[in-house]
Amino acid sequence: MSEISRADVEHLATLAHIAMTDAELEKMAGELDVIVDSVKKVSEAAGADVPATSHPLPLTNVFREDVVGHVFTAEQALSNAPDAEESRFKVPAILDEE
Repeated sequence: MSEISRADVEHLATLAHIAMTDAELEKMAGELDVIVDSVKKVSEAAGADVPATSHPLPLTNVFREDVVGHVFTAEQALSNAPDAEESRFKVPAILDEE
């Protein structure tokens, strides 16, 4: 047991400005104790001879290669635009500039 006491939980609750009843403090002390013990068990399993991993399965790129295809000219891109100015799409202003 990691021996997380009711007083420890009460102190943490005070620091976090969390109001807890006596029953909640007792229950939380037991739950935190179990969590800390579980973390200790996992820490024991990972020794110096176990390499660190970022993911349990090897990751591979499943996307296709990025190949440049047909590229529109500015005139082609703007050919069906409702309004254009200086080779750019012209849209109505949505912000007032006062």
